[in-house]
Amino acid sequence: MIREFAEKEVKPLAAEVDESERFPMETVQKMAKLGIMGIPFPVEYGGAGGNNILYTMAVEELSRVCATTGVIVSAHTSLCCAPIMEHGTPEQKAKYLPKLTSGEWIGAFGLTEPNAGTDASAQQTFAVKEGDHYVLNGSKIFITNAGYAHVYIIMAMTDKSKGTKGISAFIVEKDFPGFSIGKKEKKMGIRGSATCELIMENCIVPAENLLGQEGKGFGIAMKTLDGGRIGIASQALGIAQGAMDETVKYVKERKQFGKSLGQFQNTQFQLADLQTKVEASRLLVRQAAYKKDQKVPYSADAAMAKLFAAETAMEVTTKAVQFHGGYGYTREYPVERMMRDAKITEIYEGTSEVQRMVIAANLLK
Repeated sequence: MIREFAEKEVKPLAAEVDESERFPMETVQKMAKLGIMGIPFPVEYGGAGGNNILYTMAVEELSRVCATTGVIVSAHTSLCCAPIMEHGTPEQKAKYLPKLTSGEWIGAFGLTEPNAGTDASAQQTFAVKEGDHYVLNGSKIFITNAGYAHVYIIMAMTDKSKGTKGISAFIVEKDFPGFSIGKKEKKMGIRGSATCELIMENCIVPAENLLGQEGKGFGIAMKTLDGGRIGIASQALGIAQGAMDETVKYVKERKQFGKSLGQFQNTQFQLADLQTKVEASRLLVRQAAYKKDQKVPYSADAAMAKLFAAETAMEVTTKAVQFHGGYGYTREYPVERMMRDAKITEIYEGTSEVQRMVIAANLLK
């Protein structure tokens, strides 16, 4: 069902969405009707009642034809809905999840700052409690879905002296006083995805919108990113598979020296290696999702899935362009877009270097 939707509704818009850097709101509304915006969440909270394996399959299928669409779903699901589901009070779940999981509202996550990228502990956004509310001041950058999201999970320092133990998480609505959207980034890839700055100037957040306990925000952020890495690994997997699909089709049709490119053994061996890596990525992604569904530790599994799938996506798309020759460098074929889209999967929600740190730490603990 999702593959059919991706082919009929998402793929025809992909080039135009990339070219115009336009957020595909009409696609989001269609996905909401199909339940795609709430796949791994219970029906009682407006979700589809599925699991994380189904969620990875959906993000993969969407990303196979349009990485922008894949990351919209991934950030919404893993970075906003999931932390509310996993750390929210019954009242917070009842208030926010039905609108988010139904797709009526879009969600986002705000951790990264100009001086706090990989070093997330260097947060400078701060929150001060004043009576029945907190006052937030600071800014976030590179926020996926910003400007279109209704709800943001925001990390802020409530006690600077405690370092990471002084970070708290908040559920912030787009209409809260003092909250605004800043600069929109012009990006190499995933160009239809809205990536913007968030600005909080004396932003008033009700005390009941503290997510989890005060001082527990860093742990919530790290656990959220573990889940997010499964989503981004699925996106990378989809990009890689999409590039393989396009390349296989091209080498069957393109003829040089009297035979198709696919008849050359060099082509065959390269394609065999690439498809093997795509399939290995798929198994790593599904394993991480399965462990999350089983509620067993999956942090290292998510890191391995993201690391391998992202680097595979970059390799596959780069070679896909090479297989297409001069045509691959033009926008007439989608592989150049896929190559541009693939790069970010090695960077956001933890760089490949960070994934190696996580994997090694798990091995050596």
